[in-house]
Amino acid sequence: MAFKWTDVREIAIALAERFPETDPLSVRFTDLHRWVRELPGFEDDPEKSNEKILEAIQMAWLDERE
Repeated sequence: MAFKWTDVREIAIALAERFPETDPLSVRFTDLHRWVRELPGFEDDPEKSNEKILEAIQMAWLDERE
């Protein structure tokens, strides 16, 4: 499956699976941006991300953990 920045829920699930012990609220946006880009299947322009998208991913990841 190919991910794009707009696939917030799918990205959150992938991050929760890849980093099960990580508290999403402890991750800096610079690291989160890199981790998303490094996900298998991520195929979007790194420049299309912004703080609002990263925050949405972070909140969805938090939801996945709970």
